[in-house]
Amino acid sequence: LIEEIKQHIKKLVLPLKDEDILIPILKKRLTKKEYKLLQMMTSDIDTLKQYKQLALDEENYEKLKSKLIKKLNQEKLKQEMMN
Repeated sequence: LIEEIKQHIKKLVLPLKDEDILIPILKKRLTKKEYKLLQMMTSDIDTLKQYKQLALDEENYEKLKSKLIKKLNQEKLKQEMMN
């Protein structure tokens, strides 16, 4: 999970907190679908399966993914996630 988050954050100043601390923060700040997508991205489930599990078409999937990445890059959330 930590490595996946690092891939999507543009500028990370400090290291991320431990995963057991990060999970409650993410659950609080992301929607259920965004959090589920993040989990699927970490487990390398292929994109077609992700569409089906999230009940989305390709366009809405891409919108959700970009919204998730934008949220991960918000300063307030980054501050919460860093040590």
